[in-house]
This record gives sequence, C-alpha cells and structure tokens, in this order.
Amino acid sequence: MSTLTHTVTNQAPPLVGHDVYSTDSALVEAVARHADPAGLTEITDELSELGKAAGSAQAQRWGEEANTYSPVLRTHDRYGNRIDEVDFHPSYHRLLGHAVSAGLTDAWSRPDGHLRRAAGFLVWSQVDAGHGCPVSMTHAAVPALRTDPALAAEWEPRLGSRVYDPQLVAAGEKPGALFGMGMTEKQGGSDVRANTTHAEPLAEDGAYALTGHKWFCSAPMSDGFLVLAQAPGGLTCFLLPRVLPDGTRNVFAIQRLKDKLGNRSNASSEVEFSGTWARRVGDEGRGVATIIEMVAATRLDCALGSAALMRQAVAQAVHHATYRSAFGGPLADKPLMRNVLADLALESEAATTTALRLAAACDADTEQERHFRRLAVAVTKFWVTKRCPVVAAEALECLGGNGYVEESGMPRIFRESPLNSVWEGSGNVQALDVLRVLQREPLALNAFLAELGLARGADHRLDGAVKDLLGELADLDGVETRARRIVERMALVLQGTLLVRFAPPEVADAFCASRLGHDWGATFGTLPHTLDLSSIVDRARPVQS
Repeated sequence: MSTLTHTVTNQAPPLVGHDVYSTDSALVEAVARHADPAGLTEITDELSELGKAAGSAQAQRWGEEANTYSPVLRTHDRYGNRIDEVDFHPSYHRLLGHAVSAGLTDAWSRPDGHLRRAAGFLVWSQVDAGHGCPVSMTHAAVPALRTDPALAAEWEPRLGSRVYDPQLVAAGEKPGALFGMGMTEKQGGSDVRANTTHAEPLAEDGAYALTGHKWFCSAPMSDGFLVLAQAPGGLTCFLLPRVLPDGTRNVFAIQRLKDKLGNRSNASSEVEFSGTWARRVGDEGRGVATIIEMVAATRLDCALGSAALMRQAVAQAVHHATYRSAFGGPLADKPLMRNVLADLALESEAATTTALRLAAACDADTEQERHFRRLAVAVTKFWVTKRCPVVAAEALECLGGNGYVEESGMPRIFRESPLNSVWEGSGNVQALDVLRVLQREPLALNAFLAELGLARGADHRLDGAVKDLLGELADLDGVETRARRIVERMALVLQGTLLVRFAPPEVADAFCASRLGHDWGATFGTLPHTLDLSSIVDRARPVQS
C-alpha cells in the first residue's frame, strides 16, 4: 500500500540476487591467470556457487543480523560458576558454517589452494567481515603448527575440515576446529617482546602453565589459540586449547568484550590466564620465528579483507549511480560522477590484482616466490588497508544521503574500513618491517625488483616511477623517517606493474597516469579527462544494466 504522496521513484533496486564472483571481472581474470588450466573449471564453478550465495538476499540478511545483534559475554552461570562463554546470533554461526564448508580454512591440502581460498575469502567477506577473523586465524595457524610435526598431525585435519561445530567440547570430539591467536598485551601492543605472560614448565614434556593476560584476543570461542609467553628460554609460542583432552575447560577467563568501532559480529576480548595449560610450539626463545608465517598469512588476509570491502563499496556505488537519475540522466553518465566511479574502480582493481598475485605466490612456494612475498606482503598490507577507508568514504558519498543511512549497508562498510590497517601490525609496524627486510634480506629485494622488471618498457610512467624508487632505496639518509614514503612508492609500482601486464589497456593507462604519472589530485574524481573512463566504470559494474 502507498499513499498518494508516497510513491517511490528514482531509487536504485537492491543489489541482490547476483553472483558476487562472476560479476567481478578483475577477480575472475586473476583466478584464471594464476590457476592451473586443468583445474580452472572446477575452481570457477566452486567460486561461482559461493558468489551466488554471497549475493543472495538470505546471506545479506545474515550479515545484517550478525552485526545488529552483537556477541554477548556470559562470565558465570546462574549458580555463580565461571563459564566464560560468548553467545552469538544464529546468523553468525550460519556465516561461519558456510565459510568453513566452502573451504575457506583449507588452503594447504589441494592444488591452487591458496589462490582459490583467497578468491573465496574475498567474495564471502563482502557479506560480513567479522566472522572472517576466526576463518583467517584458523587458516594461518597451519604453518606455525608445522614446526611441530606431532601437533600438525593432530590439529591440521581439524583446521582444514569442511564441518563447523560450535560446541565447546574437546577438539578431539569434534569434526572440525577453529583457531584464534593471542599476542597483544596492554603494556606492549605490537612490541610482543615486551610481553609479560609467564610460562612455567610442567612435568609433562612440552607442557607449560601460563599466567598473564592478553589485551586483544579475538574469536574467544575458538577451539585453540596460538599465544606468546615468556618461558625460561625466552619468548615462546604455545598452543592453548580451550577445552582439555579430558573434557574439562582450560582456565581462560574472559574479562570483557571490546566495544569496537566496527567488526561488530566478531567477539574480541581481554582474557586472563592463571595456571592455564598449554603446549609448546617450536623451541623456547623462538616464539616470533615460530609464529611469523602465521602473521604473514593473516597480513595477506588483511589485504584481501580490505580488497573485499573496497569491491563491495565500489559495486554499491556503481550500481546506485547506474539506476539513480539526476539532472536529466543516470548519475553514472554524468562526466564528474563517472570520473569519481572510475577512480574508485582503479583502486579496487589494483588491490584485488595484487592480493591474488600474492596468494598465487603462496601456492608456487619456490625460493624466488618466498623471497618476493616476504617483502610484498608487508608492502601490500600497508598500502591496501590504508586505501580502504578513503574508498569507503567516497563510495558512501556516491549514494548521497542514502549512503549515510544504516539500511544501505555503507555505514557498516565504512566502520569496518580502518580495521585491517590496525590489526596484524599498524602502518608504522609494516613500514619498519619493510625496512628490516631491505636491510637484512637482499634476496627479498632482488625478488621484488625482478617482479617489477617483468613490465620494464611497457609504460614510460611506470619506468620513471621505478627509477625514482631505486633512487629512494639508494639513499639511506633519514631512512626511518622516510619509511612510509618508501613503502607507498613500492606498493604503487608493484600495482602498476601488475596492471600494465594484466589489466585492460584503459585500466593500466589510467592507473599509470594518475598514481605514477602525477596527473592526479588529492581526492577521487581527479583523473585526466582524456582517459577512457566509461570503460573502466562499465568493467566495475556488478550487474549489467
């Protein structure tokens, strides 16, 4: 029913009922580029099925509900017994169950596993980002566990399972398990060597009792956690099970849940250990070295998660502008709006293309690719996660007042957008990590420069930017103060290299002209008017009109 004064016109239809994967040209092309041709049909079918689920009204409702009804902490039962449980809305469990069944924790056991898992993570994260936290940590725990073959044999099949079971019981009684991570403490933050959690060896070989706190422990209902603590031999990595093998609950006191800006569907907590049982992973004093590959994997997921948010934001903006009319025609056809949309689309495509290149490097796992991703992951995490908030804000503005309304979904994207730049090492941490690699691991720089060399001579603006970068790298004066400047330039030339090699000419031309050729303003929508902006916008459109 509608009244005479309430006829709804000139509103874009909901972006629903479409295939999130198959309508993302940059993602589809990246998968086809890096996958083994023999398995491409299977991968495409799998990702398209996930994409249709992600674009469904049902999944979008799950995402809305999981964020509207945030997790609730229950520290005690009615009798006063400590239980330390977190209650989630059923839609959170549906999202997490679908992610697990789609293989988003199973990258390590199948051909092109990291590539297909990364593409799936990028697709499904567009429904809701919060449940991606335990998905990411479960996936990333595997390389750390492999430092102890016995632990890997016990836990890896559980982490790669396609069955999600939220029961709080011993992991050995479940068909699948999820992992969390606890490194941050309130006095140290990113400086994990300042951790004060203490690990006391027990009589059982490899077992310790942990006492201390963790200031940020996400997904506290996971089945196990990788944590850092000070053992007699120094900072050490430990596996801390939520429930002990005999079925009794480990000491894991959840003090409170964080009240976060975004990421509302995911429970992030402060936890206390008091004689908490844990198993050592790796040697004493080698905690950072043991957990570093897990950190690298979660950092790549930060880039993937930001790429997912950017893609969803741009898709919503282009979709709205396609159907919304103003000043005599569709918004998307207005030259200035077309410039804004094309500029946003460039940022999104560059992020997707780079993140999928790094996922493919994980599958190849040659010495050259290991050196390349050692540097490129930190560079990409720094830049892509920092571009996400500005893309989200500009895309929201493309919807005008409609974008500022909660029902549009854009405020949730905007609140989520700064997260990945903060988690797994903030911008300064990433930049300093890049400096350490440049100073200590020359083979990593060689591999990075070799990647840039694959596009040499293809675009004069890219060649000039690479030359300028080499000048920056050769100058060590004030290098720490200049770290962000250096990493930003490394990120842009890497993205430019990949787009020149793989993207359509109009995309590569626009990226190089703006990001590398200095023909760009300080805001989105300042691309040179001579570029083929219409083709760039058409390529980014999620559903053809």
